[in-house]
Amino acid sequence: MSGERILVVEDEPAVARGLTYALKSEGFAPRWAETGQRALDIARGEEVHLILLDIRLPDISGFDVCKQLRAEGRRQPIIMLTARDEEIDKILGLELGADDYVVKPYSVREVITRVRAQLRRAYGEFAGAAVVGRSIFGEIEVDWDQLQVYRRGQPVNLTPTEYRLLKHLVANSDRPIRREALIEAVWGYTSEIEDDRTIDVHVRHLREKLEDDPSAPRHILTVRGVGYRFKA
Repeated sequence: MSGERILVVEDEPAVARGLTYALKSEGFAPRWAETGQRALDIARGEEVHLILLDIRLPDISGFDVCKQLRAEGRRQPIIMLTARDEEIDKILGLELGADDYVVKPYSVREVITRVRAQLRRAYGEFAGAAVVGRSIFGEIEVDWDQLQVYRRGQPVNLTPTEYRLLKHLVANSDRPIRREALIEAVWGYTSEIEDDRTIDVHVRHLREKLEDDPSAPRHILTVRGVGYRFKA
């Protein structure tokens, strides 16, 4: 891909200028939103491939922006930017549907690397993955070609990260997969949020969206001391 539209949500003009300049230099088409509400308006009215979202905004927080976009079924990758390297921020961002995290101060090169990785995994790798066509397990049906998930015939909104995680689990059905291997498969690079809790949060989200009883899952099983296993 080239010319992907990147929405930069940042209230500090100097920081926003630096990011948009770097993105343009790399061939992207950045848009700048100075407030959370402006970010929501742009995301709702224009095609946006990825969002760089600062947490601290003058009107509504980046957390609220992320939550609203995911509630509306918008699935483009969201990379959150924060000046606070606190575990609670990371976990809250994951809970609300963020795909990655970059902690300030960061290098622009690091941000570009994260952007490219998220775009590649969200838009460039599904066609060549190991599972194609449709998969049916229990009351869940997945159309891998159309990137659609249904439960009892109703569409289920998964974030790009949740979708990649599900696809990797299904592609390796009945095989225990270590958390480290899932991190590599889903993110594919060193990330600030890569630890056991990261995977656990996303797995819990998948269970809540797909399992009848998330506390006693039938399909996404825990392998104690190892990681997870998918059972169709």
